[in-house]
Amino acid sequence: MKRGNTMIKIAVDGMGGDFAPEPIVKGSIEALKKFNDLEITIFGDENKMKPYLIDHPRLKVIHTENFVDMGVKDPVFEYRRNKNASLFMAMRYVAENNADAVVTAGPTQAVVVGGHLALKRMPQMHRVAIAPIIPSIDGRGKVLLDSGANVELKAEHIEEFAVYASVVAEKTLGRSNPKVGLVNIVTEEGKGRELYKEAYELLKNNENINFVGNIEPKEVLTSDCDVLVTDGFTGNILMKTMEGTALGFGKMLKQSIYSSFLSKIGGLFMKKQLKQLSKKMDASEIGGALVLGLNHILIKAHGSSDSYAFYNAIRQARTMVEKDVINTVNNVLARKRD
Repeated sequence: MKRGNTMIKIAVDGMGGDFAPEPIVKGSIEALKKFNDLEITIFGDENKMKPYLIDHPRLKVIHTENFVDMGVKDPVFEYRRNKNASLFMAMRYVAENNADAVVTAGPTQAVVVGGHLALKRMPQMHRVAIAPIIPSIDGRGKVLLDSGANVELKAEHIEEFAVYASVVAEKTLGRSNPKVGLVNIVTEEGKGRELYKEAYELLKNNENINFVGNIEPKEVLTSDCDVLVTDGFTGNILMKTMEGTALGFGKMLKQSIYSSFLSKIGGLFMKKQLKQLSKKMDASEIGGALVLGLNHILIKAHGSSDSYAFYNAIRQARTMVEKDVINTVNNVLARKRD
């Protein structure tokens, strides 16, 4: 948590990601140049990072040659046997209150497991969730959770996620009284799986949530909801379907533009608008996914992040620390318990 005018300190996993360490180091340096109140500690192989590092008074490197492979099969075993991995060292650094947040592009399962074991779950939260900020038609983005941490959930877990995500939407996305929708196969109340029926009642009766009802998957991009809640299985499929659809649509559009001379001419006239559309739908413009429910901010950037995407993940972590998101969530949930 940031106190007064003190620096915001971020611990970075320098070796996590498909293309580490280059985009990780470059994104970190870009964040330091952008924010004067930011200090970054990068954990990783200094020899491999050296070509991309610069001397900077607010940048520290802690050397370790160990890292978590992106294809790790057993993250619990990996945490126990590979404690000096850059990811886990960064997490312990934050858990020991040497920094305020962790940012990594490492493997999702290892990030969630490490978060549980090193950063610990908040007493007020019974589950953690992966909560990316997904693109939307209006360009403002919205929070989707859970997108993969939990295959099975109880209705009260979804309620807790909605409370937390509402704080995130208000504090970091600037939404006043953010709207919450429950992703379901129908819009009518009292329909769908039993889990969603129970969750609907809890969300509807929680005064800390501006619940607007069920949202069908086809409405995800077009609805005015700021927060979309569901179970991890549904959320993961939804998120990957969106990613695949955007990629496929982009390829089909490109094929259409290059299909004839006249369409190429039209494409030239539309170049600016197409670039704006691509930027609006690009998740790297927003940041990474918050691993929600832990005692400290943990941001999971996409494994294939370039330096710009990783910079945005750091920016996202900085904002959440600055806005004191975790303490706010704890206070809101405590009021409900009372």
